[in-house]
Amino acid sequence: MPKMKTKKAAAKRLKRTATGKITFKRAGTGHLMSSKTSKRKRNLRGRGVLNAVEARRMRTLIP
Repeated sequence: MPKMKTKKAAAKRLKRTATGKITFKRAGTGHLMSSKTSKRKRNLRGRGVLNAVEARRMRTLIP
């Protein structure tokens, strides 16, 4: 049986941590930042962690 291919679109957007969790970059940080509040920008910082149901689906895309 051949190796599973990685879905490149998913690989560019998602990362797997050492413990197996799937992280993603939060949307809304690309531009127009001056109109957003400091609190909102602060909360958009860092990477989010997918919930268990979504992560299970994404693990097939990033073997």
